[in-house]
Amino acid sequence: MHLVSLFSGAGGMDLGFQQAGFTIAWANEYDKTIWATHKANFPNTELCTQSIADLDVGTVPDCVGIIGGPPCQSFSEAGAKRGTGDRRGQLFWDYIRVLEAKKPLFFVAENVSGLLAQRHKPDLDAFKLAFSNAGYNVDVRLYRASDFGVPQDRERLIFVGYRQDLNTVFSGLTPKPKTTLTDALKGLPPGEAKETRSGKANPKLNISNHEYMTGGFSSMFLSRNRVRGWNEPSFTILATARQTPLHPQAPKMIKTGTDQFSFKTGEENKYRRLSVRECARIQTFPDSHQFVYNRIENGYKMVGNAVPVELARQIASVIRADLSNQLDQLK
Repeated sequence: MHLVSLFSGAGGMDLGFQQAGFTIAWANEYDKTIWATHKANFPNTELCTQSIADLDVGTVPDCVGIIGGPPCQSFSEAGAKRGTGDRRGQLFWDYIRVLEAKKPLFFVAENVSGLLAQRHKPDLDAFKLAFSNAGYNVDVRLYRASDFGVPQDRERLIFVGYRQDLNTVFSGLTPKPKTTLTDALKGLPPGEAKETRSGKANPKLNISNHEYMTGGFSSMFLSRNRVRGWNEPSFTILATARQTPLHPQAPKMIKTGTDQFSFKTGEENKYRRLSVRECARIQTFPDSHQFVYNRIENGYKMVGNAVPVELARQIASVIRADLSNQLDQLK
């Protein structure tokens, strides 16, 4: 039941698979601002900090599965959209290189919905073919996290591959009841959040990571409403602190022109960004999961780049059911 995790980040996918009964034996993460967080939450996992592009696959242990989300900025509709013309987009091939070498029973790879755009079709088709040539039956589906118990409108493309000799394919997820910001933020008092003006983390917090960035809002941010109500799911939690959605304590923003919104007059003091901990709740991280950082921007980045834990747990649970006979033999 040992897994290898690539592009581990803060461990959203890792934790979801761990909750489903798998063990994260070995992980790879190159971003040094994340290492302390991963080590704090997965103390029994061997963490490799080398760039995957330079990784000798002979150092990667045998495993039953490989999981991970290759960097997605190259395929994001909000990014440069350069696909594999960007070095980050090429890292998908390094994921496949490790997979070909280790030949586990299954793999899971996650990326943004932008990979489905017509401009990226050649890349997507090439990835599918490479997975097939590596010996896997591949299921590729777009999932909206809010359909699976995650209080967030987050869409992600999920690749699940089973080794071809297993003669089966991923059976897919079953929708779950919707959850809202009320469910996510229950018991987390907004008054406990601490403002962070300098960008430095606040060392005096009653609730870990329950701090939010203050400062101005860009014209892009103010181009549409950024407030979701208590009885709605959150907007997508992004990896950029200044683009973080606003707390539901505030009224919806008011449209004042084309691509222009403003705060409701007289209630401006209610508008603040969600705290790092509130974002983690929306990403379905438990409060026991600690985010270690010196600058609050890195806290938001780690949380926003993560796979929602609950979505990962459900994927892992379906894999356990689909491959129960093979996995039971390994116990």
